[in-house]
Amino acid sequence: MANIRQLASGHWQVQIRLKGRKVTETFLRHDHAREWATESEGQIDKGRAPSGKRARGAKTFGALIDLHIDDMNEVGKPPRRSKSATLEMLHRELGAFRLNELDRERLITFGRRRATNGAGPVTLGQDIGAIKLVLSHAAAVHGVEITVEPVNLARIALKRLGLIGKGNERDRRPTEEELSKLFAHFDSNPRQLIPMSRIIKFAIATAMRQEEICRVTWSDLNARTKMLTIRDRKDPREKKGNDQRIPLLAVTGYDALGLIEEQRSIRSNEDERIFSYVHKSAGTAFTRACKELKIEDLHFHDLRHEGTSRLFEAGFSIQQVALVTGHKDWKMLRRYTHLRPETLHLVASIKAA
Repeated sequence: MANIRQLASGHWQVQIRLKGRKVTETFLRHDHAREWATESEGQIDKGRAPSGKRARGAKTFGALIDLHIDDMNEVGKPPRRSKSATLEMLHRELGAFRLNELDRERLITFGRRRATNGAGPVTLGQDIGAIKLVLSHAAAVHGVEITVEPVNLARIALKRLGLIGKGNERDRRPTEEELSKLFAHFDSNPRQLIPMSRIIKFAIATAMRQEEICRVTWSDLNARTKMLTIRDRKDPREKKGNDQRIPLLAVTGYDALGLIEEQRSIRSNEDERIFSYVHKSAGTAFTRACKELKIEDLHFHDLRHEGTSRLFEAGFSIQQVALVTGHKDWKMLRRYTHLRPETLHLVASIKAA
């Protein structure tokens, strides 16, 4: 039964003991305390967990998003940049709707609108997944009476409409002619402060991401063993603390350690990074050069793709390539592996030797 008593502060405290459960909440007003007590006793009697005070006051989808973010912050797992951006967008697009208004039809309309505005099948799938995550969190953690069935039905409909699905696997690799044009372009520009040719070669030699290249420090380098430690490497499950040691090889056409030694000659004592540049500036310079040289549909990230493919073409196994790229399994690695058939002659000659 519920016991309601007034505290010295003037607030009203509710204690419920029923069917082996004990829950307590505090309210400013007596009528709110009584209302919550009646509702919570009914939930416990039905075998459900009673909603907390804050969850009970969450009447809109935006309030549930705020509740989810606060809970994640409280346990030390705040949403990272990508998830934060998605939650902000959902708050903006759907946050004002009451929970009973978030039905299948509204979610399908939301999906259509996102697709019209340029969201691809993978992005929209992630959006719908985030909606389901927020609702499931509210139901599981706070006992909010809500179902995810409309989200599941909306996902099925959007998939049938072709708006949700797998993204097209990218297989763009730079040609030798394109790389030569890029090197000549950067090397002939005296105003180019970032050594872009060296960074491009290093990206191919190590299959490292743009941000990783501009983050590694001299203390991460072991020149004697030809090893480099990449701190907090990107991972779909856990990024923080995901450090990886990679070998600095010279099998892709470029010598990774040699490129670092070239960089040592212009080392800045004020910056511990090997490539002490803003990674976005490097990416912008690459994109601008491709546009000026009329090199179509080539992104800086394609250099990681190129480096990965060259490792396979050099005869390394899946497991060995993963030690360089950081991929966890073949399924994740496969999309980066588009081998040129003529390179099989090289692999065959290596094996014959």
